[in-house]
Amino acid sequence: MTSGTFRKGLILAACMLASGTGLASAETVLRLAENQPETNPVTVAMHRFAELVGEYTHGEVKVDVYSGAQLGQEVESIEQVQAGIIDLARVNTVPLANVTPAVGVFTLPYIFSGSEHKYKVLDGEIGQKVRADMAEAGLVGFDFMEAGSRSFYTREGLPISELADLSGLKIRVQNSPISILMVELLGGVPTPMNYGEVFSALQTGVIDGAENDFVSFHTSGHYEVAPNYVIDGHLSPPAIVIMNKARFDSLPEDQQQAISKAAKEAAIYERELMFAANDKARTTVEEAGVSVVEIDNGPFQAAILPIYEEFPHLGDLIEQIRAVD
Repeated sequence: MTSGTFRKGLILAACMLASGTGLASAETVLRLAENQPETNPVTVAMHRFAELVGEYTHGEVKVDVYSGAQLGQEVESIEQVQAGIIDLARVNTVPLANVTPAVGVFTLPYIFSGSEHKYKVLDGEIGQKVRADMAEAGLVGFDFMEAGSRSFYTREGLPISELADLSGLKIRVQNSPISILMVELLGGVPTPMNYGEVFSALQTGVIDGAENDFVSFHTSGHYEVAPNYVIDGHLSPPAIVIMNKARFDSLPEDQQQAISKAAKEAAIYERELMFAANDKARTTVEEAGVSVVEIDNGPFQAAILPIYEEFPHLGDLIEQIRAVD
């Protein structure tokens, strides 16, 4: 082989490597934003998603997970995914409803009768339709994940066992119109407050109660100053991984299918982790002396019905969800 022929061979090999053909494939790197810390079950599931993407694409696609809000909080992450600044984000459906209204139906109080009903809806035709609507916002939505079911908890001497017990109680809520109106309709006094202020507010009696899932109830320490927890499940908005649609569409079909498959398996894995974490947290707070009461939330559901009238554009979806057995 002459030196000229050898040089041509090196040049050809370099071109093949650069183009991702022949001798090697170029690696596609996708950035995923996650606002929760590394120990949170949802972040653990995102790392599992990244592993599965690498496995199913035979290393052609790599997902880098940026946890702990390194790339911004959820609202910022949604905006960045839409703009194509980052590729993927795991977000709650509450802020996502601001850019893709149909998903807002899953954030309404008592829209799900329980976990079984919830995932029949989310994994069925209704969930698929809502995810398809995300395309209008420039997004691809994958399978829904568990983000906890919120219930009320109150200070010593103020247990809730029926709707009337909420009357006049000052309940800390997130600063959202739905949460505020919900507590008003239930007879309580909604008190928007930063999450970091809730413990001392409960301790000093500035508020009478708050609401959250068992995991947050435990990790926040709120169970130490609010030993009454009533399972009414008023809010259970799911989480979801979203991707920039143009970026997704630019990938080869086999990689699109691999990412979708990985997202589905990671979602199922995440649900298992979250349900297990919830059960563990419930056991822990009960062992610490918290009274946990399960009630018929029928009267609660009836009381908040006027909220649904505030969202006429979701009327058809609401009826479809109610019809799911």
